[in-house]
Amino acid sequence: MSSPSDLRFTDSHEWFRVDGDIVTVGITQFAADELTDVTYVETKAAGETISAGETIGEVESVKTTSDVFTSIGGEIVEANPAVSENPALLNTDPFGDGWLVKIKTDDTSPLDELLDQAAYDEKYPVG
Repeated sequence: MSSPSDLRFTDSHEWFRVDGDIVTVGITQFAADELTDVTYVETKAAGETISAGETIGEVESVKTTSDVFTSIGGEIVEANPAVSENPALLNTDPFGDGWLVKIKTDDTSPLDELLDQAAYDEKYPVG
């Protein structure tokens, strides 16, 4: 299984999808598989301003609790209520309905330094 080709990836297993000045952030299938059953998700709320390197939330599973980081700064314009209500979305659809937050940013250039799909999938193969 390969990751979507329109994303950028971190070595800490966050993904970023750019649509104009809005960047959607989530965790990868590899991360979801490593966590096993996700039981709780908490993200920062819409309206909060964040800087690159800050946490945007945390994900808890039966195995561990993990912080989720952002590689860009900006304003969170939307947090996904579906993952708070149904944390298992991170296991079943991490690249789709399981997204975490959307960030409005003036600068997407830090994402250029991240892994593309081919590099990420080679480094972190799934299944």
